[in-house]
Amino acid sequence: MSVFSSVEMAPRDPILGLTEAFLADTNPNKVNLGVGVYQDENGKLPVLACVRTVEQQMGSEPKPRGYLPIDGLAAYTTEVAKLVHGADAAEIADGRLVTVQTLSGTGALRVAGDFLHQVNPGAKLLLSDPSWENHQAVFTRSGFEVGSYRYKAADRDGIDFEGMLEDLRAAEKGTVVVLHACCHNPTGYDLSEEQWDQVVQVVTEAELVPLVDMAYQGFAEGPEQDVKAIKKFVATGRPVLNTVSFAKNMSLYGERVGALQVTCTDAEEAKRVLSQLKVLIRTMVSSSPTHGATVVAQVLSDETLRAQWTKELAGMRERIKTMRRKLVEGLAAHGVTPENGKKDMSFIAEQNGMFSFSGLSKEQMVALREKHGVYGTDKGRICVAALNDKNIDHVCAAIADVM
Repeated sequence: MSVFSSVEMAPRDPILGLTEAFLADTNPNKVNLGVGVYQDENGKLPVLACVRTVEQQMGSEPKPRGYLPIDGLAAYTTEVAKLVHGADAAEIADGRLVTVQTLSGTGALRVAGDFLHQVNPGAKLLLSDPSWENHQAVFTRSGFEVGSYRYKAADRDGIDFEGMLEDLRAAEKGTVVVLHACCHNPTGYDLSEEQWDQVVQVVTEAELVPLVDMAYQGFAEGPEQDVKAIKKFVATGRPVLNTVSFAKNMSLYGERVGALQVTCTDAEEAKRVLSQLKVLIRTMVSSSPTHGATVVAQVLSDETLRAQWTKELAGMRERIKTMRRKLVEGLAAHGVTPENGKKDMSFIAEQNGMFSFSGLSKEQMVALREKHGVYGTDKGRICVAALNDKNIDHVCAAIADVM
């Protein structure tokens, strides 16, 4: 009898499992729209020029790879604080902002979840409906009872904003609310400036705890504009948590470069919060890797490299927007129009970020995979950033065929 004899086979990850099926597919025209990575116009994962420059410098002057402090590389956390909150932010000057390095955005979410559950073990946590597939698992593992608030409208394309506000108002005091800073995953629908103002007001009045997940800074409007939700919460004077990831916006996926930030009410509270976060990190991973954090710190701290990154990021952002427009135009060219009795897909061009909630059913998504080798999630999410001029006509023809 093995100690593992009672271990059950876990279900495949709904997103990573798609990649396994894609790799096994022999269709020469197959397209993977399931995985959440940005690809360039040639379908390749890019190495940004600003990153290449830093790595060349690092390679010419190799340094010892000692352990980082528990809370991360100081040069990195300093630059992240300035990038997200602004170099002149009062919360930085007052010592109210805590920034710790984490294993990308997922690690930041897990540290935040464990910390918040430790602080208030009876609190519930709410996710948008729908949300990133892994959110539910991460926060359940942290011990939370996870619920949801309305987000995607059930009867139309867009946000059920009134339903969202109603659910937030009904939440118990102390409930943790996970919000997407920009480029909502999986829908691509973002709140407007005015809508964010209302959400911040409702969350503040209901005494909820905001946790703003920012995995795609710079992919909606720009790195400075995409932090507006975080800044609005900070302006209330109440505690707010936010995550940061450089997987997408610096194409450093495998380096796992992220951060968790907690804005506290005063410096003394910040010191206590930091002490507890360090305990959590110590028991999880001891400390974070050096390489990716060093790259990010040098890019952000060098004026020339920072400008180059901003330009490269704008190029990625604009390419995604271009592919959104081409997808809408291509679908129309293949007969997907209201005039032909098909769904109007123009909403795709109005969404932000790497993903689109296409509105296709599970049966249609399965048909896309089996008949055409086009892979997306069963819930209809596709990665627009994986489209290019070589595969988009095949994708449009495939979608038109299954609709």
